[in-house]
Amino acid sequence: MIYFDNASTTSVHPEVARVYGHLVTDLYGNPDSLHAAGRRAGRLLEESRGRIAALIGAQPSEILFTSGGSESNSLAIAGYALANARRGRHIITTNVEHSSAAHAADWLETMGYDVQRLPVNEEGIVTADQVRAAMRPDTLLVSVMHVNNETGAVNPLRDIAAVVHEHPTAVFHADLVQSFGKEDIPWSSLDMASVSAHKLHGLKGSGFLFKREKLKLQPLLFGGQQEQGMRGGTENAPADIALAKTVRLALENQKADRERIRQLNTWLRQALGAIPGAKIQSPADASPFILNVSFAQITSEVLMNALDARGICVSAKSTCESRSSSESEVLKAMGRPKSETTHAIRLSFSGNSTMEEGETFVKETKEILNHYGLPL
Repeated sequence: MIYFDNASTTSVHPEVARVYGHLVTDLYGNPDSLHAAGRRAGRLLEESRGRIAALIGAQPSEILFTSGGSESNSLAIAGYALANARRGRHIITTNVEHSSAAHAADWLETMGYDVQRLPVNEEGIVTADQVRAAMRPDTLLVSVMHVNNETGAVNPLRDIAAVVHEHPTAVFHADLVQSFGKEDIPWSSLDMASVSAHKLHGLKGSGFLFKREKLKLQPLLFGGQQEQGMRGGTENAPADIALAKTVRLALENQKADRERIRQLNTWLRQALGAIPGAKIQSPADASPFILNVSFAQITSEVLMNALDARGICVSAKSTCESRSSSESEVLKAMGRPKSETTHAIRLSFSGNSTMEEGETFVKETKEILNHYGLPL
């Protein structure tokens, strides 16, 4: 099998699996219990929090364990807006955010907030100047994804953050789900940030929200006082403890993995771009871990099914939106015609992806186009 769908989820790193297997068997005490088993779980949980914080230059109190990117985005956007409504009700985001962020903004609109969705340009990004033009005295929150999950387009977080922080009432949240462990993160420029383990060869159902200590959030899950009262319910200690190893491995391997995948991406751009009817949709300066390409002679669905039959896994768009319209809303927002928005597939790579897999993918794609593709 060739697995080019790592933006959806990744395989679990063998070392993470080994540690988790040990923890889930041995560390079953409730971290909030006062007996020895509970104290041990609680101690290891806090050690994990501290290790993650040290790796990104944060304080342990600024790391909130969550179930992943969707919960982190929801807590950052809805939780912050609800807790700070007296400071303003204007929220700025973009028109190509992940569904978790987009739906949180949609829900806030029903609660009386004014949500402004900035349109991306043809490269799939928003600029700092766009954000500056949209800022108002009552702007409460700006939320922007770092790397787009369909095209790999990279938003200029540092520049946007500088604009946001010119306004004393506003804070800046970034969705780092597709960039953590792959891109350099300007942590000092961020007020909140979302990270998901299963995009980093970690466990599904695990992640964290980075939140500046001074910021107040309204909890969205109610129960006990876990996670500073922000997330009621018994903590998933084995997964949260394994998350520290996931983060460390991702950061240790980042430079080498990125260079190898950059070479693969560059080669694929050239090889696929030479195929008649092909168009590379990802911008030239996109993250090398995502490559979006369309073929005029075949629809996304037909190509994906044909590739799947040959043991090759790809997507057409964000997996969270895969059962909706066949048209890519991200490419549509970038101004692409329907002949491209319904004909594009997304290749997404990890450190495990190889040049040999890329060569096989190109070979199989050419054969599929010759067999199923319409005449150009």
